[in-house]
Amino acid sequence: MLRTALTPRYLGLLGLVLVVGVAFVLLGRWQLGVAQGTAHEEAVERARSAAPVVLTDVLAPHSSFPGEMSSRPVTVTGHYTGGQLRVPDRRLDGASGSWVLTPFVVDATDATLPVLRGFLPEGADAGEPPTGPLTLSGGLAPPESPSSVDTGPGEIGSVDTSVLVNTWDGDLYNAFLFLQAETPATGPQLTKVPTPLGPTGVTWRNAAYAVQWWVFALFALWLWWRMVREEHQRTGADHADGSGDNGVREHL
Repeated sequence: MLRTALTPRYLGLLGLVLVVGVAFVLLGRWQLGVAQGTAHEEAVERARSAAPVVLTDVLAPHSSFPGEMSSRPVTVTGHYTGGQLRVPDRRLDGASGSWVLTPFVVDATDATLPVLRGFLPEGADAGEPPTGPLTLSGGLAPPESPSSVDTGPGEIGSVDTSVLVNTWDGDLYNAFLFLQAETPATGPQLTKVPTPLGPTGVTWRNAAYAVQWWVFALFALWLWWRMVREEHQRTGADHADGSGDNGVREHL
């Protein structure tokens, strides 16, 4: 069958099938990108439209972070306390700098919630956090993984609550807040860091279209193989019943 596949006719047909197959694969990848982009847009819309909930209604100190609360808008009342840290090696809008992480004692539980107050460009001073009772609003996030980033005094490699629990006094929430607003708003404000979205997945309808294109590519290749096989079988049958050139000469 290999000899049949290597004939000019079927080599040319194979080239055409490969061109069409590559086109189908690229169309599938494009459709998958559409699926991921659509899922991201839908997740952004859900996050923006979700009504804020009170932190203490959905999360207790030391409890595991519920995955469905990732990026959820929350409000919390309490006050900042000492122990502010910088999280180096962060970027925002193309600029390098640090996150400013400040402990916030929640009135209802006396436990500490890490609050990402904002972004600090390299060489800038974060200043002291506001004093007095405050109500914060922002997006909730699970703690980050341990980091190998080099740190100095007053720095922490990531928002890792397993480190913070040994750094700050008292009970600790197993989460942190991307601050969006303080009430009352007093003093200079740091540049807010947008709350990142959790995993958004894909939209299945568009993903199915992507798979469909890839199936078309495989089908085109299978169709070429089937044509080669049938041609090979037909040629073999012709030789077997003596209809080839040698059979003609013998008959004569």
